[in-house]
Amino acid sequence: MRTRNPEAKRQLLFDAALAEFAEFGLAGARIDRLAKRAGISAGLVYSFYKGKDELFDAVFDMIVDTTVATVPLDADRLPEYAGQLYDAGLAHPQVMRFLMWYHLLRGESAQRASVAESMRAKVEAIEKAQQRGTVTTAQPAAHILALVLTVANMWHQPTEDIARLVPEPQRRSLVLNAVTTLISSTDT
Repeated sequence: MRTRNPEAKRQLLFDAALAEFAEFGLAGARIDRLAKRAGISAGLVYSFYKGKDELFDAVFDMIVDTTVATVPLDADRLPEYAGQLYDAGLAHPQVMRFLMWYHLLRGESAQRASVAESMRAKVEAIEKAQQRGTVTTAQPAAHILALVLTVANMWHQPTEDIARLVPEPQRRSLVLNAVTTLISSTDT
């Protein structure tokens, strides 16, 4: 699809970059191949971004923004939130593969503003739910969020030995049940 619309071209570039990075990682990705996937010139890629590193980070930020927008956190319904994250991972395996590459390459050193703001807002929402009594106070809100995110996403890149422990049709309900147990108030 050819278009003169710069935002449409940018979206084509993001989609192609996601596919390229998910398949080859940062080191294996090639701008010329990525541009061909997008149906744009390699020169146009460089008019948007200085290079692969900047584009790689931009794709990550886009994924964070899209996830926050399409799977909003409702701290009073954390099991459902975890289920929605699980569903999103199943629906978008390419995103999950990209995120694996991103975390392998950027790891703990990646201090992205998009993630920091998202996490801060989620922790605050869970703290408020704890004050309302809908989420246990047995753990700090940040710990609960970390566990919910881990449980929701654990099946998207499991090792084969772990994947065999729970058949795929049962995994979503296991996520919901685990998060329900996690947040249940044991405070007395």
